[in-house]
Amino acid sequence: MSKQNVSFRVVSVPRPTTRPNVDRRRDSSRRATLSAVLDLCVERGYAAVTVDAIAARAGVSKATIYRWWPSKGAIVLEAIDDAAPIPQTFPHTDDLAADLHAWLTGILDVFRDPYLGPAFTGALAESQLDADLARQLRERLIDHRVSQFNERMTAARENGQLDSDADLEVALDVLLSPVYRRHVLHYPLPDHAYLDRLIKHALRALGGTGDSA
Repeated sequence: MSKQNVSFRVVSVPRPTTRPNVDRRRDSSRRATLSAVLDLCVERGYAAVTVDAIAARAGVSKATIYRWWPSKGAIVLEAIDDAAPIPQTFPHTDDLAADLHAWLTGILDVFRDPYLGPAFTGALAESQLDADLARQLRERLIDHRVSQFNERMTAARENGQLDSDADLEVALDVLLSPVYRRHVLHYPLPDHAYLDRLIKHALRALGGTGDSA
């Protein structure tokens, strides 16, 4: 019996192109969750919102939510950061007073926003009793914006808009404290005229007018 050489050729079969796009599905679920938590905060108030309710509204499993976020508060903070109208970069023009006015207005816009305001107010209140949530709030929403403030004010010191020894930590507290005090204690929020007066007095204390040198 004669032997025959038999060769085998491996043919690669392309994978189906109809496989679901996992990344797209994950992003869709994430956005549905962020929208759901803001909607529920408006409808029920922050304190009454549960992770179960968020999952049901978003159409995702509770297990999926806990894979992405450790708590309701963490979902809220990401939702606010994702949708907040505060500019991602600090305004930087030749007019320091105008830059500060625009910055403070962006913060007030979040407080006044009927969609974001209830969520932020609730997270801010809960952070007073939850040290971990307070840390997340600082890291997610506050710290990088404080860094931007310090960069802008440092530039103002260097170009003569402020005294060279102006205390930027005090400046931050002077400008932000009235805004947060009014919000937390339910006083009327500052209008544009009040912001102008606040900034004028703050800059005077810091040894400058805000005009470029």
